[in-house]
Amino acid sequence: MRATLMYAAGDVRVEDVARPQIRNPTDAVVRIVLSCVCGSDLWPYKSLPPTDNPRHMGHEFIGVVEQVGSGVHGLKPGDLAVAPFLYADNTCAYCREGLQSSCLHGGQWGVNGVDGGQGQAARIPYADGTLVRLPVGEDSELLPDLLTLSDVLCTGHHAARTAGVARGDTVAVIGDGAVGLASVIAAKMRGAEQIILMGRHKVRTDLGRDFGATEVVAERGQEGVARVRDLTGGEGARKVLECVGLKDAIVQAFGAVRDGGTISRVGAPQSTDVPFGFGDFKRNITLTGGVAPARASIEELMPHILDGSIRPGRVFDRTIGLEDIAEGYRAMNDREALKVLIRP
Repeated sequence: MRATLMYAAGDVRVEDVARPQIRNPTDAVVRIVLSCVCGSDLWPYKSLPPTDNPRHMGHEFIGVVEQVGSGVHGLKPGDLAVAPFLYADNTCAYCREGLQSSCLHGGQWGVNGVDGGQGQAARIPYADGTLVRLPVGEDSELLPDLLTLSDVLCTGHHAARTAGVARGDTVAVIGDGAVGLASVIAAKMRGAEQIILMGRHKVRTDLGRDFGATEVVAERGQEGVARVRDLTGGEGARKVLECVGLKDAIVQAFGAVRDGGTISRVGAPQSTDVPFGFGDFKRNITLTGGVAPARASIEELMPHILDGSIRPGRVFDRTIGLEDIAEGYRAMNDREALKVLIRP
């Protein structure tokens, strides 16, 4: 089969690899019908050292079950299912607490002999725990929306949930990428009254307004912080959702948050420095967030897609075939595309 491999920064190729097979009784094999490029894929795209052992790419996908192992009982060939961006058994102590991102037997796609999602097929470890069946056909127009359950919608939901966004809240969302826009959706679903989207790409922030942002702040740094404070009566936002991962974004989050407020950090951190000195310590700020346990929220969020109340698939603004994936990476890296959809 064909799959996406990354050999070095900027060097993404589609090559022939062995077609996946059942290895363990709890495995399934799916034929991938839809996947995408994630913003977090761009970090290795910018920095991966050259290697002779290329990395299998992709962690967001929808597939049709083709084979199941003897220990799989909740799925059958022909089922259409979405895969969260981490696989998990969904039965260990952490999974039972809704923390599938810490599953004792789980892991990442594309490493340690596990297939990536940017290919034609994939072996699914712990298939009963990992995959969630979809009540639509593979030709459904809702598939792009349902694909966001793999990662970005659940990550935005995690940002809003861990921040404790509640009805009437003032929320600032830092970042106008797909996760930031999904965080706007999540904040609105939880009843936030004021949602300030901090981003400077007008096409993206216009979409953010459609999703529920009440104001847009294009300024960055101290100018951006001052604008947020102007919009919140001088106090700052009670909840700040940091969806970028760069040091400048977390600094901006601390500046924009109200005393006694909460920052939820879901952007993959690209720096170990967090500006939590004595001055911020005195302000009683809560810092939370982390990797989203997407599997925990897929079934909660799916009905809102099925009934049309949210359309998160609008974050996909370009569709390509698998063989053109290098161009998809380039377009996202160069900010020519927000999020690229892949139809293998």
